[in-house]
Amino acid sequence: MLSLEESLKILKETNALLEGHFILSSGLHSPQYIQCAQLMSKPDKAKDLCISLSKKIKNEFDDFDTILSPAMGGIVIGYEIGRILKKETIFSERVNGKFILRRDFSIKKNQKVLIVEDVITTGKSSLECSEIILSCKAKLVGFACIIDRSNGKSSLKQKIVSQVKLNIPTYSSNDLPNDLSAIKAVKPGSRNL
Repeated sequence: MLSLEESLKILKETNALLEGHFILSSGLHSPQYIQCAQLMSKPDKAKDLCISLSKKIKNEFDDFDTILSPAMGGIVIGYEIGRILKKETIFSERVNGKFILRRDFSIKKNQKVLIVEDVITTGKSSLECSEIILSCKAKLVGFACIIDRSNGKSSLKQKIVSQVKLNIPTYSSNDLPNDLSAIKAVKPGSRNL
């Protein structure tokens, strides 16, 4: 398995972990920004992180049938983990603001399902996916992600297995540290279009 240092090196090399001054979709400011789509766009680099995460998943979750990932961020990582672990992999999509299964995807009663995401922060997307699993009378075994930046503050009750845990500080605009306020703020991300 990759060490934390090796994992962070890959994340920085692929521009999946950026340093600077960022305004997050929540409106909070941060000295770091995560964009795992950059990592997954470079399969030769992402491969090592996915293999390492797959080993951790295998050690922590001894028995599950299917991987469920939320669209968009979780689709590629879910697929890659499913390929490595030889598990069926499906994804949910947001329709009218709510995650549902489409494309004839289904979860059978009593099926054991692992939710795989790129990044877990608040756990909102994962929680919405878990509601799908419960509505199908299936069993949620837990969560896995490349980066867990929840710092224990997510609303998820089950175990989270991650390749990297990051504690990235956030600040309100009226409480910025001097070093951050000296840098021009950038507003990246898919929700800021």
